[in-house]
Amino acid sequence: MGRMIIEIPIPQEWKEVWNAWNLRGVIILSLSLQTFLIFVAPLRKRTKTRLTVMPLWSAYLLADWVANFAVSLISNSQGKPTGETSGKNLRTIVENQGLLAFWAPFLLVHLGGPDTITAFAMEDNELWFRHLLGLFFQCLAAVYVFIQSLPQNRLWIPTMVMFINGILKYAERTRSLYLASADGFKDSLLKEADPGPNYAKFMDAYVSKKEAKLPTRIEMISMHERATKRANKAKRGILTELEVVQYGYQFYEKFRGLVVDMIFSQKERNQSRDFFHNRTASDAFKVVEVELNFIYDVLFTKLPVVYSKIGAISRIFSFVTICSTIVLFFFKNKSNFEDADVTITYGLLYGALVLDSSALLMLLFSDWTIIYLQKSPDDEPNDWSVKSIILTFITRLRKWNLKFKHRRWSQSISTYNLINCCLNPQTEYWESIFNKLGLSWFLDDFFYLKNEDFSEALRDFIFEELNSKSKPVVDLETVEKISSSRGYWVLHIEKGWSGLFKDLEDADYDHSIILWHMVTEICYNHEDNKEKDQSDKQNIAKLLSDYMLHLLIKQQSIMSAVAGIRQLRFQIVRDTCAEAKRFFKEKRRTELCYQKKTVQGGQGIKFNHKAACTELLKVKAEVEQVAIKGGKSKSLLFDSCKLAKKLVDIQIKEANLDKWDVINKLWMELLCYAASHSRASVKAAQISRGGELITIVWLLMTHFGLGNQFEINKDQEILAKLIVGK
Repeated sequence: MGRMIIEIPIPQEWKEVWNAWNLRGVIILSLSLQTFLIFVAPLRKRTKTRLTVMPLWSAYLLADWVANFAVSLISNSQGKPTGETSGKNLRTIVENQGLLAFWAPFLLVHLGGPDTITAFAMEDNELWFRHLLGLFFQCLAAVYVFIQSLPQNRLWIPTMVMFINGILKYAERTRSLYLASADGFKDSLLKEADPGPNYAKFMDAYVSKKEAKLPTRIEMISMHERATKRANKAKRGILTELEVVQYGYQFYEKFRGLVVDMIFSQKERNQSRDFFHNRTASDAFKVVEVELNFIYDVLFTKLPVVYSKIGAISRIFSFVTICSTIVLFFFKNKSNFEDADVTITYGLLYGALVLDSSALLMLLFSDWTIIYLQKSPDDEPNDWSVKSIILTFITRLRKWNLKFKHRRWSQSISTYNLINCCLNPQTEYWESIFNKLGLSWFLDDFFYLKNEDFSEALRDFIFEELNSKSKPVVDLETVEKISSSRGYWVLHIEKGWSGLFKDLEDADYDHSIILWHMVTEICYNHEDNKEKDQSDKQNIAKLLSDYMLHLLIKQQSIMSAVAGIRQLRFQIVRDTCAEAKRFFKEKRRTELCYQKKTVQGGQGIKFNHKAACTELLKVKAEVEQVAIKGGKSKSLLFDSCKLAKKLVDIQIKEANLDKWDVINKLWMELLCYAASHSRASVKAAQISRGGELITIVWLLMTHFGLGNQFEINKDQEILAKLIVGK
């Protein structure tokens, strides 16, 4: 018995519409995606909102597929005799083979992508060879389409011109991906071979002078002293916006090797330390933000390729070819073309012109143009030179930009609060559903994840902490001790605190984060200080506490490489949450932790965060939790209550000891430990996702000489000089 074939009845009208508009629709979609990418892609380094990231990710993936699909449709339609097809619209497409061949090079341009985005993630850069093969095969497809349209093609000249333009655009993207790949990036860091001073010639001169009985000696010159003198030439005081960009580029040039775990010399360390010791917190962060923006451009855009001689020639050629193609097509006889096809062609031409013009304007006002015009702040260009006039014009226009456009990262930090997660009863039902579907991350992002503004108080605190630790530090052994401290270095150096928490010093890193997060939350809600200074300290502790928990739970790629974090770290979080939920559920009847609130449509329940923390502080945790539970639970809830109570009692008995200073410094140590022990490539990848505070701290630590990327050998800092005479 044969199989029964069931055909889905599709109306003939629908088939005719699809045959007539499948290619046209895909062409319009491809142009729309390119327009969306060029204008929206720069926003991803300034915002963390999923409303920007998700559409951009979808457009990035869809753009290549749509362009490839359109090329295949054009190729499939070429060379078909009219008699093999049916329908007026399809016959029209076959008759316009020359016009379709003219569309193919525009799709090569689209496959090249806009200058503002080449890769969505760093992993995309490793696919550069795939793009190289794609360039080869797409060029073959475009050539096939072009040959099939001959000799009747009346648009062969503009088609050839745009074909060359498309190849250049696609090649630029492939080249950019290669340069941003791990191997390509490392190769770009290699300097020209340097044999160093001529030892044989030096010794010949030395021996000949000695044999001639001349007073000769070899004097060793410290390169550190020379480097310090050059560093001392750096401007003191507040930096201008132009100087911020120039110094940011200088440090990008020196320290871009951080992305691939490159080791730096003592000379570079000393120069960087001397510069940042003379900066304010505001200028230091601005310089680092500019440095990160240059790294972003290298890893995720075409700008490094564009800002070269070949790139400049390519841009001029592209603009000229598009303008000339518009003129050629405008004066061509279009009587045999369908009006819809002519309209789409004009859309492709003017769309390409608008996209190229927009890209040129973005390049004109970018940091790369400023560096091209005046690379170093020490340069003194002629006030009436062409470069100086253009530079003055650009810098003045940049000041008129909106504040959002000037923002170089999101200037926000993501926070996650454990008590908030455990206290909200409205999500208990949804948690079970989302967990079964494997979508618990969506629930976390919707209910618990928040983006808080990066305050000036937090910025100043981070800068002062790193600055104060860096100033007395000279030897790298001390640097290693500081960067390896997991939150208890401050307890040793702060008078009166040494020995109070000895039993916690050997705790695992994840254990420390969860424990001190709960302690900070309880203490924060226990006190209500109206003084600005004390309030700022509490807010800093709160932000750092919630941010570090966010890194631990939501940023697994960053924290997975940090030493001391166990694979079962989430079991501690789960057990602590479970115990907290049980505790708050028992307290719910007393309405101490919850307050009933009339909402629209009936009665609702609103949790009282402050009252809940007060109840936790009242728990009498006089016996160690492990003595009661054994190893059945890894919860840290009541250990946190015991430690929080200890801190409150210390504050009451010893008025001269400010626990918030110590808590803030402890959180700073935990943040610095994660910054110095996580993978460099993962931290660099965060630049394209709105930026992360941990990435900025990582760079600041390096510039202050607190990183672990510096070589210990000092022999390379000595230079020999031959002295003849007394």
